[in-house]
Amino acid sequence: MPTRLAKILLPLMLAAFAFIVTFDNIVDYGSNFLFVQHVLSMDTTFPGNALMGRAITNPTMWHVSYGLIIAAEGATCLLWLNGAIALWRARRKDAASFNAAKNVVTAGCVLGFAVWFFGFMVVGGEWFAMWQSKIWNGQEGAFRFYMAILGVLIFVNQPDADLT
Repeated sequence: MPTRLAKILLPLMLAAFAFIVTFDNIVDYGSNFLFVQHVLSMDTTFPGNALMGRAITNPTMWHVSYGLIIAAEGATCLLWLNGAIALWRARRKDAASFNAAKNVVTAGCVLGFAVWFFGFMVVGGEWFAMWQSKIWNGQEGAFRFYMAILGVLIFVNQPDADLT
């Protein structure tokens, strides 16, 4: 039972994290909007950057992009929360039922990994050359997030046996 409880608590903690991130991005929209604006416009990358043709300088697109990020973070929170609830409900059931209940947590981890790895590392970091910015580089923070997500994904998906 302690392992099952850990597999319930870890996604719940990830849900709390994603909730705070989503909440902060809504309540303090302007602060992190500036981050998205500068990354997409590539205005703090190296001078003479040959990739500047990728820059997005349309304010509407900045808002749309930021809205999609916030929505994905919120959806990630809801998946982890619902996944933790599903695991809680299956905690005393047979192994097959508990293992089947992991699907929603897995979906949350995949979406969270997509947000923080694909969104921040692949799209932001490489496509928009965020790594070149000393001011608007979110790769280190994103790395911490998606590695935590990956760790929970691996742990939660370890097969569970029937309770004895």
